[in-house]
Amino acid sequence: MKDEVKSKKDMANYDIIHFEALGPEASHLEEEIIKAIEQNEIPPKHNYLITPDNVQVFLKQNPDIVLPDIITTKTHSVIPDNYMNGKKKSIITRSAGYDHFEHLSENVNIASLREYCVNAVAQTAMKFLYAVAGKLNHYTKNTETFERKNSDAFIELDKHRVLSVFGVGKIGKRVYELAEANGLTVLGVDIRHDELDRLYRGTVRFVTKEEAIASSDIIVNAMNLTKNRQSRFYNVGYFSSEHLSKAKDGLMFINITRGEIAPESILLQLYNSGKISGICLDVFTNESEFTRLLAGEVVSGQDVKAAKSLVEMALERTGNIYVQPHQGFNSDVAAKTKAIEAIKHVKAWYKNDGKYFDEQLPYY
Repeated sequence: MKDEVKSKKDMANYDIIHFEALGPEASHLEEEIIKAIEQNEIPPKHNYLITPDNVQVFLKQNPDIVLPDIITTKTHSVIPDNYMNGKKKSIITRSAGYDHFEHLSENVNIASLREYCVNAVAQTAMKFLYAVAGKLNHYTKNTETFERKNSDAFIELDKHRVLSVFGVGKIGKRVYELAEANGLTVLGVDIRHDELDRLYRGTVRFVTKEEAIASSDIIVNAMNLTKNRQSRFYNVGYFSSEHLSKAKDGLMFINITRGEIAPESILLQLYNSGKISGICLDVFTNESEFTRLLAGEVVSGQDVKAAKSLVEMALERTGNIYVQPHQGFNSDVAAKTKAIEAIKHVKAWYKNDGKYFDEQLPYY
């Protein structure tokens, strides 16, 4: 694998750099590049670098390097301002989310991966659902003394339980289908409900945000994060204390897309008050800051501090809380599909003479 560059001269000649490529994903990226070259979908002299470094670390180590006109990254890269100079550049974010680059979309072609993790993330929601409804921490803790007589009753999934999916795009639609297959009554909430109702041919029962919150036993957040306040899709802090306080007592809340949509300080407050009976998080608010807090650095944000409390309760099994570090997309199938989808965008870029991707922001 081209995981290392021998000279600055070589680096200056790269047609593309794939940043933040780790483990199986890096191997699959190279496999797909070689396949595309063999099939004449990428030029035979296509010169590429696959590196585990993010953009800022790479440039710090190689200050004289000029980034190529097209790069791919994940969510921890920061694009330097001077990259926008001259010819219009192109960036593929190898993530289903794109909020970290959305502010660049007027000046740069931005494509994200729309397919790779659909089933993986939806199945993560189901894994969480069984854990939180089954009170897994409680029952596991009881194994220490083999307590069988005084265990709390777990929640059986049936048609009398209502699960609402917020954000019924490709991931949300798959969550909807899996929840229905588990016997639940399922509702969908999406600002694009008219368009999606036609697309899904009436197979999703769409309701308002207010109706879903008031009637749900379980909420699954599957929305993309949109930070642009001018966008009708803006949803930072979407699940506010005001709205969630109107939910049924004992609500179970599952977040599988972005932490900023459902602030942890609000979730913890409502859990402590009894309004929420269980929380499942694959994602956290401001994950780079949250990582620093877990590493022992001083961080002041109330949401990251609340997130740390939730993680501690989950690890100690002292609450009906389940967490993992943003890895719902990390299945064996998803790692390969992520590479396939990324190189599909590269092939489209070459087909379009390096001017744009076939599918890019704005998506809606």
